[in-house]
Amino acid sequence: MSNKRLTMSSFCAWDGETLVLNILGKPSAKQDAIGKVKGNQLKVSVTATPVGGKATDHMVRFLAGAFGVTNHDIEVVFGRFNVNKQLRIKSPKKLPPVIEKYLSSL
Repeated sequence: MSNKRLTMSSFCAWDGETLVLNILGKPSAKQDAIGKVKGNQLKVSVTATPVGGKATDHMVRFLAGAFGVTNHDIEVVFGRFNVNKQLRIKSPKKLPPVIEKYLSSL
């Protein structure tokens, strides 16, 4: 675990083979979904309630599937008990469309 906090001007950036994401979490949503970019954060909604980090744990499981990685490949750098989070995703196998579109425009 690196616990490396990366300051970014965008919602996502590569740090070697690791994708770093700034997340604006929305717990207790109707469905799990990767939303739109809002400022320098990516909105991610999850159905779990924000009790004791359960919404963050649920988000990690949801995003692991979206990026084709295991739960252990996603590190919550900060924000486990907050809607503002930074995640590090080690060697993602696939990228959700909103992220792929942004990274291909760089």
